[in-house]
Amino acid sequence: MGTEGTNIETLLSLDQFHVSEDYGFILPKPLTDLPEYFKPWMDIAKNVSELISSHSLRLRVHDMPLLETELLQSHRELRLAHLILSTLTMGYVWQEGEKETVKVLPRNLAVPFWKVSQRLGLPPILIHADSVLANWKKTNPDGPFAMDNLELLLTLPGGESVRGFFLVTLLVELAAVPGLKAIPEVLTGVHYNDVAMVTKALNVIGQAIDSMKQTLKLMHDYVDPSVFYGILRIYLSGWKDNASMAEGLVYEGVQEKPMEFSGGSAAQSSTLHCFDGLLGVKHDGDSGAFLMRMRDYMPPSHKRFIESISSHLSLRNFVLQQADEHLTHTFEQCIARLVDLRNYHINIVTRFVTIPASRARQLRANGRDSVQELDVISEAPTALEERGTGGSGIMSFLKRVRDKTKNTSISQ
Repeated sequence: MGTEGTNIETLLSLDQFHVSEDYGFILPKPLTDLPEYFKPWMDIAKNVSELISSHSLRLRVHDMPLLETELLQSHRELRLAHLILSTLTMGYVWQEGEKETVKVLPRNLAVPFWKVSQRLGLPPILIHADSVLANWKKTNPDGPFAMDNLELLLTLPGGESVRGFFLVTLLVELAAVPGLKAIPEVLTGVHYNDVAMVTKALNVIGQAIDSMKQTLKLMHDYVDPSVFYGILRIYLSGWKDNASMAEGLVYEGVQEKPMEFSGGSAAQSSTLHCFDGLLGVKHDGDSGAFLMRMRDYMPPSHKRFIESISSHLSLRNFVLQQADEHLTHTFEQCIARLVDLRNYHINIVTRFVTIPASRARQLRANGRDSVQELDVISEAPTALEERGTGGSGIMSFLKRVRDKTKNTSISQ
């Protein structure tokens, strides 16, 4: 049956899930400042790296007034507040590295952070939706969405490598947008048995996944592995599945019992969850449980978008039933490109985590062979040598996810 005259978004509309036609999951045009009342937060947040360097961030936070959050009204104000408070929290917790962590987040930070998080439906910790999706502005508002015209709103220790890490990740999200826009077309095509419509939309998705991989290559140009591993990485770490904060963190004024939250992780990006759901990639065991838990670290509307995709008719079954050569080839190409992207992510993690971790162990064993290199790499938390900042056993997790993707192939 053809779908001439049918609205391709009758089954699923991006807009109802706050997914942008132009930016996907990226927050369009984030605010760069809050009302004057919140200046005490912003004054500290803009200088987090310098205050950590002078070991004075915790003192500044202790002197901060306890501000009421009711004055925050719009979604963009709340998102900027969450970015500010999560940046302050990561700096406060990890100011002295993994050896001198804290057990309590002070009331004047914990209470407003909790209230803002509750209103957004997000956890009170720095997440992908903060550091990447809502942490950017164009230098020239009329210029392109490109590295040389983008800057961060807030940063963490690590200099230009922090800028590179967050902004390259942002550009990977942008590269996915044509693929996200094609998802409703695939689902509608399946619903109406329109092979041509599904094939065309899948082709767009395959190209978007390839574009994500090509964009990810920019990490090598903009991020120094030793700086990422030795300096930045601890500030992305959480207090769940982390031996250096095994008891979690007390949010003073919220509850007396310590709470546990995972640190930032690529698994908090909604994009690959959507493509997995559409293509029928099934993750089980510990990997599946971790990925499912990471959905609680996404804006709730984005989580609902993923769930909505998975609730529709099976695309993979449709491909098998139609037995159309061109459709099957295009589906298989999507799977192959998703495998390629995940293989490339494994290569990135090898260069930015596995190799520096091995070098750090070697340097510690041999003493001060290279003072400068040891100073940078030895800053890294030993508790995370084999784990991602989200708390997963990083390499085994990534390989299992990659292998499950391979297994979705029709030829399997």
